[in-house]
Amino acid sequence: MRALPESASAWPPNGWRLTAWLGAGVLAACAGAVSLAGDPVDGTRMVIRLTARSSLMLFVLAFTASSLAQLWLSAMTRWIRANRRYFGLAFAFSHGVHAAAIIALSQLDPVLFDELTAPAAFIAGGTGYLAIVLMAATSFARTAAAIGPKAWRIIHTGGAWFLAVFFVVNFGRRAVLRPELYWPYMALILAAIALRLVAHFRNRKRDAATQGA
Repeated sequence: MRALPESASAWPPNGWRLTAWLGAGVLAACAGAVSLAGDPVDGTRMVIRLTARSSLMLFVLAFTASSLAQLWLSAMTRWIRANRRYFGLAFAFSHGVHAAAIIALSQLDPVLFDELTAPAAFIAGGTGYLAIVLMAATSFARTAAAIGPKAWRIIHTGGAWFLAVFFVVNFGRRAVLRPELYWPYMALILAAIALRLVAHFRNRKRDAATQGA
């Protein structure tokens, strides 16, 4: 995967400039949340909730980039597809901040942390972070070439779908308790999954028609 030329356009940003802007935005929002909180524990919990949402939105952009361009080709969808890798890396950064906030909460208030977490969450969350690390580490030309195209597809396709299901489960169980806060995010991830499936089956239909011609 080739990096986009940084001078391609001043705005909207491309490549690493885009990742830097998005990462700075996540950090600024987290700093604002902490400054508005009444105490460190509240501030840390706000950061956890905020980065869960920012991670979801960045993931959806990377997850649907190719499907959007395939189904609705435009200057915007071309830009999203061209920067898919950099949206993905921004997602990894956002979820890294999310992990740091979770660790901070476990140190600031261990009792509350134990009340809010369950053993199954550690297993699923650990698997999710392993997928993110593997996907981020193999998002560069050298590492992608080192593992080969088959392994790359397994890591990125399998990892993307695992994370999509992970978001559905995590936002879904919260949507049951606080539908007004979480159903919009559930709608977003479900729409992203539907979009990927529509693009996938359209590709299969097109390939079948080509082979039958």
